[in-house]
Amino acid sequence: MRKTVMAVVALSGVVASTAGAVAAPAQVPNRAVLQRDADALLDQGAPGVLAEMDTPDGQVKVRSGYGDKAARTPVPWNTHFRIGSMTKPFTATVVLQLVGEGKLSLDDTVEHWLPGVVTGNGNDGAKITVRNLLQHTSGLADYLRALPFLNTAAGFEANRFRVLTAPDMVAMAMKYAPSFEPGANWEYSNTNYLLAGMIIKKVTGNDWQREVQRRIIAPLSLRNTYAPQAYPYLPEPHAVGYQRFARDESDIDATAMSPSWAGAAGAIISDTTDANTFLRALVGGKLLKPAQLKQMRTTVAAHELDPVFPGAQYGLGIAWVPTACGGYWSHGGDIHGFMTRNGVSADAQRSVVVTVNTDSPVVKPGVPRAPYDITKDLMDHAFCGTS
Repeated sequence: MRKTVMAVVALSGVVASTAGAVAAPAQVPNRAVLQRDADALLDQGAPGVLAEMDTPDGQVKVRSGYGDKAARTPVPWNTHFRIGSMTKPFTATVVLQLVGEGKLSLDDTVEHWLPGVVTGNGNDGAKITVRNLLQHTSGLADYLRALPFLNTAAGFEANRFRVLTAPDMVAMAMKYAPSFEPGANWEYSNTNYLLAGMIIKKVTGNDWQREVQRRIIAPLSLRNTYAPQAYPYLPEPHAVGYQRFARDESDIDATAMSPSWAGAAGAIISDTTDANTFLRALVGGKLLKPAQLKQMRTTVAAHELDPVFPGAQYGLGIAWVPTACGGYWSHGGDIHGFMTRNGVSADAQRSVVVTVNTDSPVVKPGVPRAPYDITKDLMDHAFCGTS
């Protein structure tokens, strides 16, 4: 949900690619390596970790640290957690299903479906396509800029149960000028997916949550996955979601909050087993027709992500992350109290989901800060093994 980048790197242009042609090599799950990598995340500031790797040869699940630091109890094996921006591939999948059904086109403009919504300060919905939204090439400002209360402990505590609507948050984003002309660059903006959710409702007559439920959650029997409206509590069992707003402040319990401000960009709740099932079903072609899956997997350069995942490319709601042995499809998520990282091989045979019960880890004193995302070694080892 929240940006997981350390810097914004300008693109000289947007270049089409079809990443993911080579599948990661199949390997027997290695519990010892996965456990070691999960343990290493504690030094990087993770209170607790749960990681699950699924392959045709079996499933491995490990945990480390504490789900509740005060009680000194581990993360529950079947813990529920907020997946943050891993919600985006769910939303993109529904949009692409509607494309496959002939109910809309990726080349339709936002103005066509949501007249008068994207306008002012140089914003023009007539120039932005549905593809631009799913691809993050719209240039629209992120509405989170207009929600400063999310960035301080006092602001969060005062507003954690506040209910916001997608139209209102999009209107907040329209106060800012776009970063570039549609299609001219790549920049991560949660506004894109609020608009995608609004288009789903305009096309189907149903909220995006209902369409995700009937098109993805129910058919895949994802029994621990929920697309909430504004209900602020996680189902049991769950870890405590810790948030630190400044390095010199203490963690607060951010577990309970209204997910309405995240919406179709980041509100879903799941567990590691369901999340793995979804990733394999998506990349394996069980949710989209071949033409739409190909569109989802057609990527553009996303240099903004280079500081955390070097060489990452972004498709329609899913990113390709290169590794020494090929790469994997992924969409992580960060939301108050929870960090989700994940990946699935191009052949959909191997998937990994990691949940950490904070999205604001502070590295332990004397420990070198990870040069990239703190889970990069874990993910690389999961797909490529160790030397």
